[in-house]
Amino acid sequence: MHKALTIAGSDSGGGAGIQADLKTFAALKVYGTSVITSVTAQNTMGVQGTFDLPPEFVGRQLDAVLSDIGADAAKTGMLANAGIIEVVAAKVQEYGVKNLVIDPVMVAKSGDLLLAREARQVLQKKLFPLALVITPNLDEAGVLTGREISSEEEMVAAARELHDQGVPYVLVKGGHLAGAATDILFDGREVRRFTAPRLDKRHTHGTGCTLSAAITAFLARGLTVPVAVAAAKEYIQTAISQARAVGRGCGPVHHLAFYYSWGD
Repeated sequence: MHKALTIAGSDSGGGAGIQADLKTFAALKVYGTSVITSVTAQNTMGVQGTFDLPPEFVGRQLDAVLSDIGADAAKTGMLANAGIIEVVAAKVQEYGVKNLVIDPVMVAKSGDLLLAREARQVLQKKLFPLALVITPNLDEAGVLTGREISSEEEMVAAARELHDQGVPYVLVKGGHLAGAATDILFDGREVRRFTAPRLDKRHTHGTGCTLSAAITAFLARGLTVPVAVAAAKEYIQTAISQARAVGRGCGPVHHLAFYYSWGD
């Protein structure tokens, strides 16, 4: 049984965070475990509130999962603050977690802040060196590099700079640019482009969480990073194409679109 762990926040609306990750793991035939870092009061309209768990209890969850079940791959999402990041980094090292995917979640699609500003440097210094892959979107890559990113050339430059921080693979997601949806993967030698047609869809809540979870699932199944990214890109494209309205705002992608369409 392939096993994947998500370390992230809980989305009460079910479209992102822990809930999206576990749906994705199940859809891709991987046994999913979870460590919750924060609880959000959230729906398709936005985030109404957050409650961060004590770092010590985040550590206890990690001990419980990793000492018994283990993980063939793991991902992080919302880590909220420096204390949580430091505990996660310590436990990843203690248990020798491999195939770590970091989705540097900073701001929700609604604009709500999900990572304390003072924690960003801790994320880069403590956790990035332990990662196999990081998956920032344009805004996150801009914050992490201190530069504005508005073209593929600038995406490549940002990927190179983040790779120099000690990350083997950097995937800069270009979904916020105009035109085709192109993501840039850099491994220190080769720049790979993963391009898909832009879908005119309103309901894209949880896209970033879901893509990083899919990469994690495929890594847990033994795929290489470039192959895992390509397979995850196909998965998220299908999930977006089948998205439907859930609630009154920006609805989630359809995590189980490979198995059924809405209305079946």
